[in-house]
Amino acid sequence: MQGEEKRPRAQNLILESRKRLSVSGVSEVIEFDDTLIRMKTDLGDLIVHGDGLHVESLSVETGDLVMTGEVSAMNYENVRERSGLFGWLGR
Repeated sequence: MQGEEKRPRAQNLILESRKRLSVSGVSEVIEFDDTLIRMKTDLGDLIVHGDGLHVESLSVETGDLVMTGEVSAMNYENVRERSGLFGWLGR
């Protein structure tokens, strides 16, 4: 319905020994090289930093991504904007 706020999908991050990362709720990979992978999720852009990073698999149907390499940091940017009056006031 129009005016209905889209609810974000649940998101899980599983990091195994800083060498393998599984992420759910991914809609697309925006940018990647061997030191950075940026992916779009319902909870904002997730940026993974490290060395030798490689996207092993991505299923756009399920939103599951698996990557390997030496993970040194992860952070979110562009957290979803609020809608309505409060979202407009915060701009």
